Amino acid sequence: MSKRLSKEELETDPLIDNYNRLASYYLENKAQVISITAALIIVIGSIFGWNFYSAAQENKAQELLSIAENYYNSSEYENALYGNDFELTYGFDQIADEFPWTNAGNLANYYAAVSSFQLGDIENALVYIEEFDVPEGILGVGALSFHGKLYLANQNYEAAAEKFVQAAEWSVNNTTTPSNLYEAAQAYYEAESYEQAEELVNRIINEYPQSNKVADSQRLKGMIAAK
Repeated sequence: MSKRLSKEELETDPLIDNYNRLASYYLENKAQVISITAALIIVIGSIFGWNFYSAAQENKAQELLSIAENYYNSSEYENALYGNDFELTYGFDQIADEFPWTNAGNLANYYAAVSSFQLGDIENALVYIEEFDVPEGILGVGALSFHGKLYLANQNYEAAAEKFVQAAEWSVNNTTTPSNLYEAAQAYYEAESYEQAEELVNRIINEYPQSNKVADSQRLKGMIAAK
């Protein structure tokens, strides 16, 4: 037979004791508890709502981007950049503007920069590429190098050199690093910053002796010495 608990034992039961304390606290602070609970519900709901909204925005942006990419792949850069009014399509410019927090919107900035470059609009290309969030690792090297080439096209040699050095060091390897270092050295040479140019060609010769940029670097080094 199970033992029946006495009134005193019931009153000292930890579970009941904790319940009584919570009930007492709730009665004394009812308005505050309700406010905190409501705030938590709003925060949690907002998080779920934002995640749902973000996913929907990403899907929509990706869908629009794929259409613009078709124009881009067909070298129809005007339609790729600004959309086609007849077909009611979005271009990279609109996608980047209306979906700025999505991956597709970010990529649209890069596509817009390349499209503008192909259309001969260097200034606009620079505006777009500066809005592009460069990905980590080897995937970001090409975008940084392209940024440097835009500065070159604009005859901003110092800025080009700095961007090529950034590309070289973004993901260090035996191929893209010496190639971008050489581009930087050439840009410094054009800017008449011969000391910086020589420092970079020496780095290529000493650190990347197997690179196909060594011969070019030695040639450039001779040109610098002749100055």
